Amino acid sequence: MGMQWLLVCHGLITLLVVISFLCGQWPIFQGTFIERIHYFLTFGAYDYFQRLVGAVFGSKGTNFILSIEYFCCDRPNPILQILYVAIIGGIYYMIANSCFSYMPGYYLSGAHRYISLMGVVVGILFFILTSFSDPGIVKPENVLQYLNAYPYDEVLYKEKECTTCKIPKPARSKHCSICNRCVARFDHHCGWMNNCIGERNNRYFLGFLLWHLLLCLYGSVAVALVLAGRLKELRVVYILTVYYGIENTFRDLAPHVVQWLLRSYNTQILLMIFLAIVSLLLAGFFGYHVNLCLTNTTTNETFKWQEHLTWQKKLNEARASAAALKASISDLRMEAKPPESKWKAFFRKSPLEDAVEAIAKQNTYNKGWFSNLGEVIFPFSSRPSFSQTKTKAG
Repeated sequence: MGMQWLLVCHGLITLLVVISFLCGQWPIFQGTFIERIHYFLTFGAYDYFQRLVGAVFGSKGTNFILSIEYFCCDRPNPILQILYVAIIGGIYYMIANSCFSYMPGYYLSGAHRYISLMGVVVGILFFILTSFSDPGIVKPENVLQYLNAYPYDEVLYKEKECTTCKIPKPARSKHCSICNRCVARFDHHCGWMNNCIGERNNRYFLGFLLWHLLLCLYGSVAVALVLAGRLKELRVVYILTVYYGIENTFRDLAPHVVQWLLRSYNTQILLMIFLAIVSLLLAGFFGYHVNLCLTNTTTNETFKWQEHLTWQKKLNEARASAAALKASISDLRMEAKPPESKWKAFFRKSPLEDAVEAIAKQNTYNKGWFSNLGEVIFPFSSRPSFSQTKTKAG
């Protein structure tokens, strides 16, 4: 029973941490312990650790921590790449060590030993492609082509020069402070890839997300089928009903079957739950990036739109205040509004949703989902017309 309660507690704590980390800033969680856990995970823990080091070791310890932070967060480094290889290698080893001995089984053939290996290899290939391919670096040699490929919309992007690279800055590009280079159609800098995600490698990044989503789903289903096969092969249900006199109903059998599985196959169950949780996270992340592709926008542009809308809102409020003062509206009584319930706040539009709507209405780069998807799969810089631009100009 001790192991069973340990697994239950592990699952509940994992779920609490995931929800707090991902959703702790939602309006419904304001003022709750979930918001406090989110703050602790994202800022508080590191802040307390930094203070502790400063109190024990003084300024030298603090400077050492800051230098590590600079290396890990502000400079290109392979730490997360190594961690990815360790995670995928460790998970595959655990699955092979705990499940391959049951293949072939009642539901799975022995071919799944090789199918799973091929799946991991393909995932690593996508990882290598995304990590080491050119994200679309803007150089003096190709800046003219990118200027012609992406015209300025005069809303988010206006003609200007990159102060670091000293070259004209094409629309939709950004100078990455970590990589110290301008990247065309910049989406974000991915620490897991130790590379920027931009015009040329966004397709590989999407392939990486989709493949790992399918790989995690396949892994969780395969482990579940291994466990179901063991139930059949060992005739657990038959033994429980015939020898222990348990009624052959789901309600009566389920607790005993779960108890037996937790006692005999706890490693496989942990792997299955872990892969299922990662699948959900990857599904959300992949869906978000697919939506960006279909609307021909980027993560960077989504936040730029959010900032633009916030600035417009403040500007409109300032104009309204000025108009009210000029009209000398001093006799208007402001009725006190009841506090908004957390459930209403939960369903209220977030600034990010407003940004998405603004993108749909004002995004001049949106050419329809078919053309938008083609721009990601076949980026401008890979087309023959892109290289001909410089020839025509010359």
